[in-house]
Amino acid sequence: MTVFANGKIVTPDGVLEPGWIEVSGDRITGLGEGQPQGAVDVDLAGKVVVPGFVDIHTHGGGGTSYPDGDPEKAARAALFHRSHGTTTTIASLVTAPGDVLERQLGALVDVAKDGLVAGIHLEGPWISVERRGAHDPNIVRPPTRDEVGRMLKLGGGHVRMVTLAPELPGGMDAVRQVIDADAVVAVGHSDASYEVVREAIDAGATVATHLFNGMPPVHHRKPGPVVALLEDPRATVELIADGHHLHHGVIAVAVNAAGPDRVALVTDAMTAAGMSDGTYDLGGRTVVVEGGLVMLPEQNTIAGSTLTMDAAFRFAVQKVGLSLVDAAKCAATTPARVFGFSDVGALRDGLRADLVILDPALNRVAVMQRGEFVYEEGLR
Repeated sequence: MTVFANGKIVTPDGVLEPGWIEVSGDRITGLGEGQPQGAVDVDLAGKVVVPGFVDIHTHGGGGTSYPDGDPEKAARAALFHRSHGTTTTIASLVTAPGDVLERQLGALVDVAKDGLVAGIHLEGPWISVERRGAHDPNIVRPPTRDEVGRMLKLGGGHVRMVTLAPELPGGMDAVRQVIDADAVVAVGHSDASYEVVREAIDAGATVATHLFNGMPPVHHRKPGPVVALLEDPRATVELIADGHHLHHGVIAVAVNAAGPDRVALVTDAMTAAGMSDGTYDLGGRTVVVEGGLVMLPEQNTIAGSTLTMDAAFRFAVQKVGLSLVDAAKCAATTPARVFGFSDVGALRDGLRADLVILDPALNRVAVMQRGEFVYEEGLR
């Protein structure tokens, strides 16, 4: 058993300050305000404790990526992000030819079985060529019942989310097919009208893939996907809080419109997260990283990010102006709820002991997963 005390313990109901939290085995076994009754093992000295982050959209980091199709490399990417506080990861793939996607899925199924990732996200190939972003325009394609079914079957129940464009031929049928397979449908890389997105939500779509990015901007006569997704209480919207994809003022507007219970901060990170500037591969396409900004040079298009969830949390508080409570909801509680992960995403008695300890400037100090430190620097 380990008792942490004299810190800011961020719960969904408020900040316990000074607060304490007790961990026994892989569980949180108590928390409260003031001082614990027994001995204190770790004096937090004012540090901030938040739940382990839940990233539902990330392609890799630390020099490797999930689309590499190599279980060992996928594990390294997951461990890199875990060291930055992401204790629950959904591994994202990108548009690829069918045979390549099959190989990538097979590799990630092995990693999911080992518990290093909590599921797989197919971002493409069933997306709009007009709103493809960095996806290869030569291989994006409309969904067919056979291909969707084959990919879901190969995922062996580990495909948790599929991003698709519902306006494509067969798009609405694909929404229903994915829902019937107990996976989440996300609207993204879509040129759909407001009305079509509303129809997709009625059919069961519940997530917006990186809202604003990969979709038409808001127009006062053609509101499009952004307004449809923001206004509907059934939809959770992803936001990439890296200062490149979205202005901090836009993030603030989105959080104010949807509320923190419907906003999931995501990294959309790729191989170069945690690495130096240079040239990298993203789903078979060459991208250039300069100053942490990832670009597809021939299109002048942003192509993923170098973001980590601890940096996204810090940006949300310090630049966007979210409270610690609301930022923790967006970085952990809300994305966990998207997939019905009831065991993680909050600091509550009885939940899994996934904790991130930050200094007063919100820089990471330690990460605990299932009651074990997986990163620690200067805590004790």
